[in-house]
Amino acid sequence: MRLALRVWLLLALVAIAPPAAAQEASAPVPPGQESVAEPGPDSLTGDAPADEALADDADAADDADALADDADPWGFDDEEELEPTLADLARQQLPDMLLFTAFTTLAMVSFFRKSERLKVVTLVAAVLYMGIYKSQLISIVNVYSFLSLNLPVFQHSMAWYLFAGFTLASTILWGRLYCGRFCAFGALTQLMDRIVPARFRVDVPKSVERHASRVKFGLLAVTLAYFFATDDISIYRYVEPFWMFTFQASTMLWVALGALLVATVFVRNVYCRFLCPVGAFLGLVSAPLTVFRIKRWSECNTCRICQKTCEWGAIQGPKIIRTECVRCDDCEVLYNNTQKCPHWLIIQRKADVMARRSAVPVVPIGR
Repeated sequence: MRLALRVWLLLALVAIAPPAAAQEASAPVPPGQESVAEPGPDSLTGDAPADEALADDADAADDADALADDADPWGFDDEEELEPTLADLARQQLPDMLLFTAFTTLAMVSFFRKSERLKVVTLVAAVLYMGIYKSQLISIVNVYSFLSLNLPVFQHSMAWYLFAGFTLASTILWGRLYCGRFCAFGALTQLMDRIVPARFRVDVPKSVERHASRVKFGLLAVTLAYFFATDDISIYRYVEPFWMFTFQASTMLWVALGALLVATVFVRNVYCRFLCPVGAFLGLVSAPLTVFRIKRWSECNTCRICQKTCEWGAIQGPKIIRTECVRCDDCEVLYNNTQKCPHWLIIQRKADVMARRSAVPVVPIGR
């Protein structure tokens, strides 16, 4: 009986006493000595506890977000950030370059064939394409950029480099061909000259013309000096009227343009001859460098037919002033006209005289 009672008390004490692990877990931890125990694998499954798995997933998600933010903070795709290749940029600008090449071909064919009809077509195309469609002409700003070596990026300006390169090359080869065939404003004034009746024209005296033609060189020097001193190119609109093809300007500029066009009615190509700084720059380039120059006959020393015909005032007696000549074809057409040019008339007269002198009278047979 006593033995049974002792066994029962022992079992009761065992049931009431907490496990040692529980006592250790519930025991208070002194401040500053807290530690995080590394949980081991579950005794039954061998897997990490569920809380640890959730924590790992959260850490992985945070790491992924951090990498994404570092790689592309704006949320764009990587493909959108790829720089276009030179071939891609050339493909984008190819239509513009092909159009310019087609227009250049037309202009050069009209130049070499000396066809008045093709020349008029070229002038109309220059106004429509170079002026209204592209609104891009060689400007005094481009001259400043060239001299200061501040040129546009080639990859994004291939069409412009084609245009500017051809202008420079053609100026060295033939002179101010750009002014006579490609400039939209010059083309407009030449078309006006063909429309306006000749009775409205005022012939500028040679002495006045000689001094007036120097004004454009002064404007070129003053404008470039201002650009280099201030780096302010905004005044170009007050020096050249090429902005007219954009149809955007102040009332004052439109009034000034109207006055200039009215003056052009009376004085042929007044802006191009006396005021254009771009023409002055191209003239300075062409004067010493022109490769294919206009030929002159010995009869040009006394003949004045070409001088009276030239609408640019670029001929003074036997001399062609290369800074003023725009290769308009007027004199060259006369050179090839066997019915007007004294050179060919004299040759024909000499041939007729020699033919008469060499003629042998025919003696009838039997006499």
